[in-house]
Amino acid sequence: MDALRALHNRNSVNLLESPGPSAEQLKNIFKAGLRACDHKNLRPWRFIQIEGDARHQLGELLLTAKTAMDGAEPDAESAAKLRAKPLRAPLVIVVAAHITEHEKVPEIEQILSAGASAQMMMVAAFAQGLGAIWRSGALMFRPEVHQGLGLADNEKIVGFLYMGKAGRAKRVPRLDPADFVRSWPE
Repeated sequence: MDALRALHNRNSVNLLESPGPSAEQLKNIFKAGLRACDHKNLRPWRFIQIEGDARHQLGELLLTAKTAMDGAEPDAESAAKLRAKPLRAPLVIVVAAHITEHEKVPEIEQILSAGASAQMMMVAAFAQGLGAIWRSGALMFRPEVHQGLGLADNEKIVGFLYMGKAGRAKRVPRLDPADFVRSWPE
């Protein structure tokens, strides 16, 4: 797919089915993520690939974090929903920022770079005919999730990328750049 077509038309897909990305598609997705803007070449991106039965373990980890956050275990229905979240796609990629102290590159730039990496991966998935959605939420900031995923103290999750075969896609809204751009000075 043409790069501009992918950039102009990428859209999140809620309904994701098997199969997940092939090995070649996944390699392309990760390679795209490694091309994100990166001040001083710190390479502040880390990726954790979760598929198959490991998605069940992620669901349990989310339940543990929610229980710790609320101070009590959720009711059975809510617990089942939490456990099932990672099962909404055949592949979940955790994107984390690996923060390095640097006098010229503040933490926020490194987090933004990891976010840019995630976006590049989303476009690469779309360009290869895959569906994807970037998910987040309060649980991604919980220490239980960070520890359970083996993240270091200097790493922060920027999102969970769910990927698979696109089910029903939403219609892409047409936006006019003029609605978001102004010249300076006016």
